[in-house]
Amino acid sequence: MADVPRGNRPLSPHLQVYRLPLTAITSIMTRGTGQGILPGLLLVVWWLVAAGTSDAAFATADWFLRSWLGWLILLGSTWSLWFHFLAGLRHLWYDSGRGLEIDQGRTLSIVIIVGSVVLALLTVILMLV
Repeated sequence: MADVPRGNRPLSPHLQVYRLPLTAITSIMTRGTGQGILPGLLLVVWWLVAAGTSDAAFATADWFLRSWLGWLILLGSTWSLWFHFLAGLRHLWYDSGRGLEIDQGRTLSIVIIVGSVVLALLTVILMLV
């Protein structure tokens, strides 16, 4: 058995051979977006604490939140929040025993991705108006 030619192929599937399904990718992203909510939350808490502390502290926190980096962090956290929320709804749907077919899972993953982008953009538009 040791002299069987195996060719030039890997012994087990890995990232060059195996492609993760979209449902697995969105599941992994759900864990990442759970962590992605934290920077925006910390910025908002800093802003609120600074508002109750002094005018100088509030001016500093408000300047940072209105800077391009603050907006970028808040935009990313907003998208993370919506993605995590929609993925949580999908998880509840799965827990009820529905949506477990491969095609349904893929469709729900696409809905989560598109829905999170649309809801994040709507949130930003509503905040700017």
